[in-house]
Amino acid sequence: MNESKERVLSRDTPAVQIPNGGLLTLSKGTVVTLTQTLGGSFTVMCDAGLARIGGEHADALGEDVVGAVSLGGEAAAPGGPPAEERLWSQLRNVYDPEIPVNIVDLGLVYSLEVKLRQDTGGYKVAMQMTLTAPGCGMGPAIAEDAKSKLLLVPGVDEAEVNLVWEPAWNQGMISEEGKMKLGLI
Repeated sequence: MNESKERVLSRDTPAVQIPNGGLLTLSKGTVVTLTQTLGGSFTVMCDAGLARIGGEHADALGEDVVGAVSLGGEAAAPGGPPAEERLWSQLRNVYDPEIPVNIVDLGLVYSLEVKLRQDTGGYKVAMQMTLTAPGCGMGPAIAEDAKSKLLLVPGVDEAEVNLVWEPAWNQGMISEEGKMKLGLI
């Protein structure tokens, strides 16, 4: 990332307004300030408030276009299920645009299940997650980000991410690493 956090958009750019999740287009020439650049997306402050710009629009910010996320760790056996380590690794690249901690370390992922698809012989990943607040309008955007990251893992043919509200999330669910990043310990 360039040193200055202020950017001028080089073209009209789609974004998601934070926290309500509404779609908006930021016009060419709009001055924005980068507030977070984690997980392949950009959180910016502008006249409309906070907004999230997807990595595929990095060029409008003068940033490098974000490529595929690294998939280190054990690979899936040919024709076998995706490696669980890779699934969790991918989810550690998904961030709430207002919190600099990934959804795994925030304790938002409640379950991750790999199922054999009888129709294709491929594998489906079913995930249940929650949000830090039930009224967060960014939920669908975060869930879609998680889904797209899971689909990058070799062996995954389909991914389904469902938002659930039980049990209710609380700060005790944050990992030690997440608490350190947030200054809670």
